[in-house]
Amino acid sequence: MKTAKDYIIFPLDVSSLKEAKQFVKLLSGHVGMFKVGLELFIKFGPEVINMINSLGSARIFLDMKLHDIPETVFRAMGSIANLGIAFTTVHCGESKEMLKAAVAGSKGQVGVLGVTVLTSVSDKDLLAAGLRPEFASDVSMLVMQRAAAARDAGCSGVVCSGFEVGMIKKKFGREFTVVTPGIRPSAGSVKKDDQKRITTPARAIQNGSDYLVIGRPIRDAGNPQEAAIRIAKEIETVL
Repeated sequence: MKTAKDYIIFPLDVSSLKEAKQFVKLLSGHVGMFKVGLELFIKFGPEVINMINSLGSARIFLDMKLHDIPETVFRAMGSIANLGIAFTTVHCGESKEMLKAAVAGSKGQVGVLGVTVLTSVSDKDLLAAGLRPEFASDVSMLVMQRAAAARDAGCSGVVCSGFEVGMIKKKFGREFTVVTPGIRPSAGSVKKDDQKRITTPARAIQNGSDYLVIGRPIRDAGNPQEAAIRIAKEIETVL
């Protein structure tokens, strides 16, 4: 049975294996999954995956955000599939063939999540990037279009902000996994925040999120373990 802590994905956004190991030891048992991003994986590769697996039962989300020609994504995903992780990511931009290649390369051994629109991106950013005004002025419309592409390509789900979760679940069903970053607890604040589209843990779960990526509110707390426990209690109020 899924408990409150199982909804929490803690990103290991640190620069050394030593720091990552400290957080894994501290938070194992208090979060459901650890996210390994580009910085850590480029430096240490599968070593960091093995380290996490050796220190507890928390699963692993390898956030690679693959974005390349279909053949390259297919081959990269084939290597990722052998690492023994729960989820990995691929950008939804441009090509449905790239998404299909990612799913084919995964061999059904890892859940492929399509990244719709980063939660650090605003409507002004989208307009400056050359998107049509109707998409730039309504980010949710763009997210839904990209989520549909991910679903049609066979992806397990998507990554999106808490604002789009309800629409995605209603249109694509409860089995379509949604991971939500940009989570900020109802208590406290985060300094130097580059996230634009944020929501609280409770609201995201109420909207239908399956997993919440919660980094700075835990990492930058005076006591990260207590912060994780406090967030789990907030999640429990709406389960």
